[in-house]
Amino acid sequence: MKKNIVEIKNLSFSYKNLLIFDNISISIPRGKITAIMGPSGIGKSTLLRLVGGQLRPQHGEIWFNDKNIPALSRSCLYKTRKKMSMLFQAGALFTDLNVFDNVAWPLREHSYLPVPLLESAVIMKLESVGLRGAAHLKPSELSGGMIRRAALARAIALEPDLIMFDEPFVGQDPVTMSALVKLIKELQHSLNITCIIVSHDVLEVLNIADYTYILDDKIVLAQGTTLELHTHHNIRVHKFINGITDERMSCAFHSRDYLKDLIGSRKGIE
Repeated sequence: MKKNIVEIKNLSFSYKNLLIFDNISISIPRGKITAIMGPSGIGKSTLLRLVGGQLRPQHGEIWFNDKNIPALSRSCLYKTRKKMSMLFQAGALFTDLNVFDNVAWPLREHSYLPVPLLESAVIMKLESVGLRGAAHLKPSELSGGMIRRAALARAIALEPDLIMFDEPFVGQDPVTMSALVKLIKELQHSLNITCIIVSHDVLEVLNIADYTYILDDKIVLAQGTTLELHTHHNIRVHKFINGITDERMSCAFHSRDYLKDLIGSRKGIE
């Protein structure tokens, strides 16, 4: 068994003629928590979609468990995805199903467990996230933190090798966020699952990540352990880790010359 469960090699990806990634390479070690961080709009969630095979790169390879994802046929891709799982930003629970049936859904779709064993498996997953008592509730009756935990129980239902977390802490209060961080770490350790976490919550993520990649301007700007990133020599890394902004907003979207826009708008009025 290889040390790295995911190997992204020389990947380039464009969307509607906009270059998102330019020849990036990333290794995700098996049984560890790897964080993907960077400014908003840099393509972090897009990277997860590439790993899952929802998108295909124009160049490069994405290896998962010795399979090159972009080169797989549809049937092979569907089979391979059974060993992956995703926790979406808003949980993505089925609104017409209760918590129990949401967690049971992947087992009913992809396993041949007899009903008693399936029900026991669901109860065990719900217990692991502290929601066994909420099995009968609908998503509309859950708090934001409970929705994330229910989604996490569903994500581990098939006991995947890899779970990808897309902004799992967004919109959570500090107490709920801390509880989710602790839960993810405990489940990762007990189940020996590989985790990829995309998040803007620098402090929380760096506290649990074994290794982190920082993306910016289409490339891997930096990588390393939490200690290595905190002592990194790159000023952009330092500013991102510590939440320091430039005088001119670094998040401004690329646009044409400001003066030309102003002159052009005045001509339009005249």
